[in-house]
Amino acid sequence: MNSLDDVHIIDLPKKIDPRGNLSFLESNSSIPFEMERVYWIYDVPGGETRGGHAFRQQKEFIIVLSGSLDIVVFDGEKEKKISLNRSYYGLYIPNGIWRRMENFSTNTLVVCLASTIFDEKDYIRDADEFIKYRNAR
Repeated sequence: MNSLDDVHIIDLPKKIDPRGNLSFLESNSSIPFEMERVYWIYDVPGGETRGGHAFRQQKEFIIVLSGSLDIVVFDGEKEKKISLNRSYYGLYIPNGIWRRMENFSTNTLVVCLASTIFDEKDYIRDADEFIKYRNAR
């Protein structure tokens, strides 16, 4: 079972150029899984949170392309807050970890790379169910 030790920042390749910098990522190279889905979050009203769930199978890599936010991760025992505010690194969150996004700055744009296609049955949206899931492992 994954723990908070498995949640970590991954620096992306960065090409510095006076005309503007460039970063990129590649499946199974820059990130530790093959991407099956990409989605983005934007226009989050002040004070709102996103997430508040875990995945049974899906792994994610989250990049803040513009703006900033905090991601709170929880493994059933410990909690950790990670701030993201640069487009040349992202946060890897393996399956089995609860996550919540908060403190969105104005005009924040977040891109999420997922290891699976959307499957509602993969979500654990209830905190008590998540604790039971973690304890059953």
